[in-house]
Amino acid sequence: MLKENDAIILDTAPAQPVVRSYEIIHKQKTFFQSGQTLPLTVRLIALDKLQSAIRAMQDEILAALQADLGKSSFEGYMTEVGMTLDELAFMKKHLQRFAKARRVKTPLAQFSAKSWVAPSPYGCVLIMSPWNYPFYLAISPLVDALAAGNVALIKPSAYSPATSAVIQKLIAACFPPQYVSVVTGGREVNQALLDQHFDFIFFTGSKAVGRLVMEKAARYLTPISLELGGKSPCIVDDTADLKTAAARIVFGKYLNLGQTCVAPDYLLVHESAVEKLLPLLKAEIRKQFGEHPLENPDYGRIINEKHFRRLLGLLDGERVYAGGEYDERLRIAPTILTGVTLASPVMQEEIFGPILPVLTFRTYEDIYRVVDAHPTPLALYLFSNDKAVRREITSRISFGGGCINDTIIHLATSEMGFGGVGESGMGAYHGQAGFDTFTHYKSMVEKANWIDLNMRYQPYNEVKRKLVKLFLK
Repeated sequence: MLKENDAIILDTAPAQPVVRSYEIIHKQKTFFQSGQTLPLTVRLIALDKLQSAIRAMQDEILAALQADLGKSSFEGYMTEVGMTLDELAFMKKHLQRFAKARRVKTPLAQFSAKSWVAPSPYGCVLIMSPWNYPFYLAISPLVDALAAGNVALIKPSAYSPATSAVIQKLIAACFPPQYVSVVTGGREVNQALLDQHFDFIFFTGSKAVGRLVMEKAARYLTPISLELGGKSPCIVDDTADLKTAAARIVFGKYLNLGQTCVAPDYLLVHESAVEKLLPLLKAEIRKQFGEHPLENPDYGRIINEKHFRRLLGLLDGERVYAGGEYDERLRIAPTILTGVTLASPVMQEEIFGPILPVLTFRTYEDIYRVVDAHPTPLALYLFSNDKAVRREITSRISFGGGCINDTIIHLATSEMGFGGVGESGMGAYHGQAGFDTFTHYKSMVEKANWIDLNMRYQPYNEVKRKLVKLFLK
């Protein structure tokens, strides 16, 4: 489905956004070329400023998330502000190690020399962020980009204007525009930015727009990272702890009303377990959201009318086991669908909403057939207590990342990278992976002058041939 930035079109943009974005990028490149972002002290000061400003503006950020998505302050902190602060703390703690050049072995044929790999920032990077987690998905990659020594231009989503405004205020309070800038607006601004020559582009959004970003980046051979999505399966076998599985599936699916790129898109349950699991899911929805979820003040809403109507369309003609209610406030109750097949409309696209289709399987081959009917998923979740099953499924199926006996939480750590594979994305971030994403590693050799092995120089002879074979084999 088209999540964020789906308004990008390949038409001619008005002159004003083109001129403005060009001026910002020119100033940022000039600033980067001055070398002022390279010292570790400067990078740490930048991270300190950002951390302090987020803490000072926390209430404003949470209010903006409430205005855009109806997120409660608890959920807003847990999934956006808190995770961003965690990434900042991790990066500050480990930056000196990440940024240090690393010595490597030098082949004997290159005697006498020393070799090392040196981290180097790309330069001017563009960060295009989505509306579903509008603060975290803009600022978390910024943390990684700044730690790596880059300058950055952030383009937040036009669909979450309150959060975009807060991000603009936050960045202006922390950095001069030649270091970090925020550009807001709709399709014209997106188009203008993608027509410019950046040194790296980091995009989070839909696959459809990701393809356009990749096409635009190809003009300048700009390296990119694409954080996309897809239909992420949640598999439950007949050995699973069903009560615990129900609680964790309901949490992962209906968090942010399902508007999460790694939300379980559909359930694939063993035929012997489905009749036991369904009532547990219904009971867990009641437990977590109350008898009337639409009246729960901590239950958010769909981002806009367009996506609300699209989701309602997916419910047409389907068998609703639980939920299905909706109201004019763009709220759809946590919904479970049964009797779903691969041909059902709800299985033709990424749902990105609080609708959970349930399919069944009998054998491994049934699982592979369903998963393979869609492009490579961003996440996979497997509930099973059988170690052999866990090895079989997680090794056979390609996916970005996932959990065994839980959902969502694999992305909530800076200790390992998060990203997709195939049509669910390329590149990764969080922690060291984030630093690496915004870094080019220069391979360096320094050769001594006191000796020079002449076997590589012409004229060649038999002695040199034997020496080359001795060193290179």
